[in-house]
Amino acid sequence: MTAEKEIILEGMSLTLDDIVKVVRGGAKVKLSESAVAAVEKAAAIVDEWSKSDEIVYGVTTGFGKLASVKISQQDRSKLQENLLLSHSCGIGEAYSEEITRAIMLLRINTLSRGFSGISLNTLQGLIDLLNAEIHPLIPCQGSVGASGDLCPLSHLGVALLGIGNVRYKGREVNAGEALHAAGLKPLKLGAKEGIALNNGTAVMAAIAALCVIDGIKLAKLADIAASISIEALHGVPYAFDPRTHALRPYKGQGDVASNMRRIMSNSQIIENYKHNRVQDAYSMRCAPQVHGASRDAIDFIRSNIEIEINAVTDNPLIFPDDREALSGGNFHGQPIALCMDFFGIAMAEIASISERRQARLVDSSLSDLPPFLVSDSGLNSGYMIPQYTSAAIVSENKVLAHPSCVDSIPTSANQEDHVSMGGFSARKASVILDNTRKVLAIEFLMGAQALDFTPQYKPGDGTLAAHQFIRKHIHFLEKDEYLHPLIMKMHSLMYGEGLLNAVESVIGRLD
Repeated sequence: MTAEKEIILEGMSLTLDDIVKVVRGGAKVKLSESAVAAVEKAAAIVDEWSKSDEIVYGVTTGFGKLASVKISQQDRSKLQENLLLSHSCGIGEAYSEEITRAIMLLRINTLSRGFSGISLNTLQGLIDLLNAEIHPLIPCQGSVGASGDLCPLSHLGVALLGIGNVRYKGREVNAGEALHAAGLKPLKLGAKEGIALNNGTAVMAAIAALCVIDGIKLAKLADIAASISIEALHGVPYAFDPRTHALRPYKGQGDVASNMRRIMSNSQIIENYKHNRVQDAYSMRCAPQVHGASRDAIDFIRSNIEIEINAVTDNPLIFPDDREALSGGNFHGQPIALCMDFFGIAMAEIASISERRQARLVDSSLSDLPPFLVSDSGLNSGYMIPQYTSAAIVSENKVLAHPSCVDSIPTSANQEDHVSMGGFSARKASVILDNTRKVLAIEFLMGAQALDFTPQYKPGDGTLAAHQFIRKHIHFLEKDEYLHPLIMKMHSLMYGEGLLNAVESVIGRLD
């Protein structure tokens, strides 16, 4: 991982682009001078409280239902370590390195605001962990989304103590071993530091941010896939007329219609077949309305995530100027849970309408194409079964799209009696996103195959660019062969920028 540049953090201006630079580009992070001052100011107040008999939640008391239990001065450091150890009880597969890096970055960013009471030494320890590319193994199951992501963030926190396992230089090793190899030392926590590390929404927000980043790109690819299919099906252009969309001026709808007009611009196929009928099936002519609604959802979600990644979400919050510690509810994941449930629904609909276009591509009774997009059908099944695969994935998405945020199971002896389940909202949204990428990959393969059966007419400028890019990497299906590698190759191509760049280099940047 090669660092792109250094990202300076002060907790208020982190962007989605910054997240990409750190998570995928290997950029290092550093605190601003103002952040250093703010962190030290709050930590000094907490240190005073920890040496006094003042009642301060999480500093001189236990946690959750045990908030009424006063902790002696000599045990207050041990309290913070015990908190992380006892809360490190997640199960399931560990999050990917990308998600883990995003979690670490968001936790550092919120702590840098100076309202959490963490010491500069401990916060720097977390920064050193990220910059050294020591990635704690954080199990994905165990968060109810309030108080934030307690369980997974505890697995992050114990790595600073040299406890648990991490990924380092391509291997899974003990955290203490990785710290030693990187020239770092395990930390000893002070007052308030355990709860500062594990109380917040960094896990669900990290997954959400990555979903938004990738969802914006996938929405553009969906417009390209739909355009290829429409041209391959000899569709008509009337549904994309700007006059229609001006009368229902949703931004997403207008953007999709504009994109598709540009992608299919100068198409000889559209020009030749446009007098055959006045309208197409909904999966073709309503693409701007369906894709557009999903885009509007993503725009709404993006605005919320941009707030969340610069928010302070732990508890209690320290207000140094007022010398107060206030217990509130900023850790509650409801804003993220709602957004990620909405995101999952938005992505599921893009996959759903894609599968319907695929069904038309393989059905010779609905197209001018060979059955199942292959010559000598009967002997060859062609793309018959990939449509089955898409149907299976779309059905899976429909189940996953059921909202998690409407569920709540009380925890901590009913002290924490309403939770968001935002952790699972985010996780399943991420699964739906990748499922949708798989469905679109199959549509790209089918659309490219179908276009090859109309060689006498040139497709639109953007469609042609996309088709040529696909054919550089994936061959035309002459007869039945092992299809899995073709699908997975197309799926992997969609992670990169090549396909989108190929189209945009010809028609300009897509909305």
